[in-house]
Amino acid sequence: MTAKQFEKVAIIGMGLIGSSIARAVRNNLPGVRLVAYDVLPAVRNRVTELAICDHCFEKIEDAVCDAELVILCIPVGAYEACAKAMLPHMRAGAIVSDVGSVKGVTGSTVRPHVPAGIQFIPAHPVAGTEHSGPDAGFASLFENRWCIITPFADADSQAVEKVRLFWERLGSNVEIMSPEHHDLVLAITSHVPHLIAYNIVGTAADLEEVTRSEVIKFSAGGFRDFTRIAASDPTMWRDVFLNNKEAVLEMLGRFNEDLSALQRMIRRGDGEGLFNLFTRTRAIRRSIIELGQETAAPDFGRQAASPETKKPSGHSQ
Repeated sequence: MTAKQFEKVAIIGMGLIGSSIARAVRNNLPGVRLVAYDVLPAVRNRVTELAICDHCFEKIEDAVCDAELVILCIPVGAYEACAKAMLPHMRAGAIVSDVGSVKGVTGSTVRPHVPAGIQFIPAHPVAGTEHSGPDAGFASLFENRWCIITPFADADSQAVEKVRLFWERLGSNVEIMSPEHHDLVLAITSHVPHLIAYNIVGTAADLEEVTRSEVIKFSAGGFRDFTRIAASDPTMWRDVFLNNKEAVLEMLGRFNEDLSALQRMIRRGDGEGLFNLFTRTRAIRRSIIELGQETAAPDFGRQAASPETKKPSGHSQ
């Protein structure tokens, strides 16, 4: 199969991920006709100004009507309404995919509306930054990052292969797993860390009133890094937690158990236990760097980086 496996690709939603896909397609899949749709007129106008696709349509049916691949790059809470609006206008043989970080929900929001002759192959590029909007995207976002494809049991194998090759051409490493397993894995690697970040920043904001601005003024690296991911898009993350609540609550339960154990170590003065735990977790952090999923540089390696050269944070859409 050649690089130009799709004549036309339509991107629905031109935020960070959607605009990064557009730029990556431009760089890696020359000759593909690339169109987009966004519900916001200001975003459509900006996409047109940036010239990162051939056309950004005002109506979703115009964007998808003859596309061979349509990628949903919108909050998962908007999936069902979007599917109802666009699927009746899609061509036979087309593929619908997405970039959402919750997959189980796609079985009830998109799949029931997919007509015969169209394949729905969900995917999740595990890459992103805390920034949003069409100006935030960059072509190298997916390079050496994982993209997880979560086909349903009856998915067409050729369609799955086309989606896999598409993401590989954008620079991603591809893994295939079930939607349910994906949601469990991402609950601990992405969703719970974001929830903790939102919570600790909220706690700091409450303390700010009684410490006369000392919390923010003297914030060290740990708190600064928490505030980074707590700046992520609130609509997207609201939908993530509402649509992956079972896995998130399960992981939160385990986290609370481990946090209680850590609390006991501190209370009892268990220095050996603390040292062993910190040694083990440091080794895990080093393994992430060795696998190329992070940089050892301070500030996530992004302090002096330009938009096109900055390192992805590894947090997902």
